Amino acid sequence: MALPRILVTGASGFIGRHLLDSLKEDFRIIGLARRSQIRCGAPFHDNITWHQVDIGDPATMRSVFDEIRAEGPVDIVFHLAAHYDFTGEDHPEYYRTNVDGLRNILEHCSTLRPKMFLFSSSVAACAFPPAGKALTETSPPDGDHVYAKTKAIGEAMLAEYNDEFPSVIVRFAALFSDWCEYPPLYMFLRTWLSRAWNARILGGRGESSIPYLHINDAISFLTRVLYKHAELADGEILIASPDGAISHEQLYIESTQYYFEDARSPMHTPKVMIKPGIHALCFAGRFGSEKPFERPWMAQYVDKELTVDASRTRERLDWAPKRRLEILYRLPFLIENRKYDRIEWTRRNRDAMKQVRIRPNLKIHSLLQKHKQEIIEECTKELRENFPRYKEVDEREHRWNHRLILRNLFNAIRMRMKIDFMSYCRDLAERRLEEGFTAEELVGALETIDRICIRTLMRDEESKDMHPYLFACITMTIRFGIDQVQETCDRIHEKEGRPGRSPCDK
Repeated sequence: MALPRILVTGASGFIGRHLLDSLKEDFRIIGLARRSQIRCGAPFHDNITWHQVDIGDPATMRSVFDEIRAEGPVDIVFHLAAHYDFTGEDHPEYYRTNVDGLRNILEHCSTLRPKMFLFSSSVAACAFPPAGKALTETSPPDGDHVYAKTKAIGEAMLAEYNDEFPSVIVRFAALFSDWCEYPPLYMFLRTWLSRAWNARILGGRGESSIPYLHINDAISFLTRVLYKHAELADGEILIASPDGAISHEQLYIESTQYYFEDARSPMHTPKVMIKPGIHALCFAGRFGSEKPFERPWMAQYVDKELTVDASRTRERLDWAPKRRLEILYRLPFLIENRKYDRIEWTRRNRDAMKQVRIRPNLKIHSLLQKHKQEIIEECTKELRENFPRYKEVDEREHRWNHRLILRNLFNAIRMRMKIDFMSYCRDLAERRLEEGFTAEELVGALETIDRICIRTLMRDEESKDMHPYLFACITMTIRFGIDQVQETCDRIHEKEGRPGRSPCDK
């Protein structure tokens, strides 16, 4: 019996890669992500098919979904891809990914007609409730942050596809692991457990509060939704969070008491001084090696409580967070990991703090696809003009060969994995050498392709910001292929027992 098939966008993200690891034995999974599988630490498994793709790029998305549709129906879609950062800036990536990217996904899913489309959001999409009140499943996504605005647009957009497939909205609490991996908490711990001048300072009364959810609880939540999706209403909103909220002061006391083995009292900062203080830190950060994490926009949330009441969701799913995974219980585990594997702790948290951006390889891949036919035409012309052996090749075969080599080259650039292209060049070299081509012609052909690709993209106005990356993405990939051509030539030369210099030596 065939396994159910699920699609996960944002598969390289914090939730995505953990979800893949949890479901890989029982489902066939299609992962869409900006990062490669190996770079993000996602699991490799026979049941996982990975597409490194930018969901904001319609052309590439069409190609990927053509492959997905050809392999059969998709049962469930987890839309986890989203842009969020802590700079407070109205970055265009919010709309390009959270709105345009979602539209691309929804349009393609309208032909797949999944049994459920899960839309990932956050309690941070909602405005802070009045004092003494709590967010519930009926709270609107009415936050004033640009992230909240794009999530509100996304939720409204889902309703347009009611006739195509049912959807569910999940709003997550702040997610963390035993390695932290939640940027604000990482910065808190880095400061509080140090000897820095501000190690004991808390903003306002220390009552700034949000709910936290362990990544293991988040995955068990999504698994529960997966198995109970048929019982959920179309457009239903669920909250993946414990009830209440945890304050900065609670986190400070628990973490410092465990780390220093002695209770430490925090020093509270008058709220009126916080915003000017942050501005001063940001100004000083211009002259340092690292900008401060604190930004002026954060001052408005000091001493506010993002309290949650998720009782309805718990009843609907018969699910609840595990007590042993609550943030105050887990802090000692986070601190132990920090103590005894500081390198891994820093690596994971630095990675979590990196701003999401369009990776140069994906944009270059998109531009190469845009100009593919033009590149094929120019390659065919130049090779026939400059290399005698290529003049004998039928023009139709020429074009086919170029499509094949460009497909392998473009995929290597998209995936940031040169191994497959190197393997292709080895096979190509063996075949061409048997046909009577020389090593110089093969190397010259690859160098010609490199030159034409670079030249073509340099003419495109869209590639202006990509110029510094063209060498690393295109030239270096082709250089690895040339190395395999020369290696193959050397091996054949030695196997035939010919004395003297190899014809591949240059």
